[in-house]
Amino acid sequence: MTITGKVVYQNIGMGCWGIVANNGTEYRPVNMPEQLKTEGAKVTVSVRPANESVSMFMWGKPVKITSFETIGS
Repeated sequence: MTITGKVVYQNIGMGCWGIVANNGTEYRPVNMPEQLKTEGAKVTVSVRPANESVSMFMWGKPVKITSFETIGS
């Protein structure tokens, strides 16, 4: 699956990075690359569902990023 959206930081617990897709769906990458950890960055990422049975973060759908690119403004 491919997601295009904006990187966000959620100050929940110890904090987590996420992506809000252009359609408003919230995703929480379990392997967020350091290069994408910039609040407000526009990105396109390819993901697959992450098998997480328990997480301390109650935000976003857990996904694993398989490839990514940033989008110019």
